[in-house]
Amino acid sequence: MKRGEWVVLGLIGALALAGVVQNIIHHEKGVQDVDRGLPFYTTATPELAREGSDLIRQNDCRQCHSLWSVRNVMQSVPSPSLDGMGDLRSEAWLYQYLSSPHPQAILPSRLKPEYRMPSFASLPEQERRTLAHYLASLHVKDWYLDDIKKSEYEKLTGKDDYKK
Repeated sequence: MKRGEWVVLGLIGALALAGVVQNIIHHEKGVQDVDRGLPFYTTATPELAREGSDLIRQNDCRQCHSLWSVRNVMQSVPSPSLDGMGDLRSEAWLYQYLSSPHPQAILPSRLKPEYRMPSFASLPEQERRTLAHYLASLHVKDWYLDDIKKSEYEKLTGKDDYKK
């Protein structure tokens, strides 16, 4: 090996050793991440969950939206996640939105027209009701909403003094 290669290899080793030492010190101080479990949950019955999932799949909602924080690898549209939709919107609002021939009139979007929410007014009424009921059953735990709000605040302001 050349001298430069030994230097690079030595630096990598030193960084790895520093990481191990830091981890040991961090662990000895008793600082540990507490597993708070999955933040996503649904209040849907198994039947509603199956029907709602089927409708989401049939209507290609995952082309733009993520669900259970799983994003489509090919997804490039910055559309909102469906996680916690029931904490943000009521079932009646969701039904009205899905039934509107012009959803942008209810909730304007800054996205390019080809990426905006399409109208689902042509779906049968029962499917729109099922979809609204299912979306309203999707929730996230409070601590997750708080973590997201804090993270967004820090991104926007550069400050770490977020208060609930």
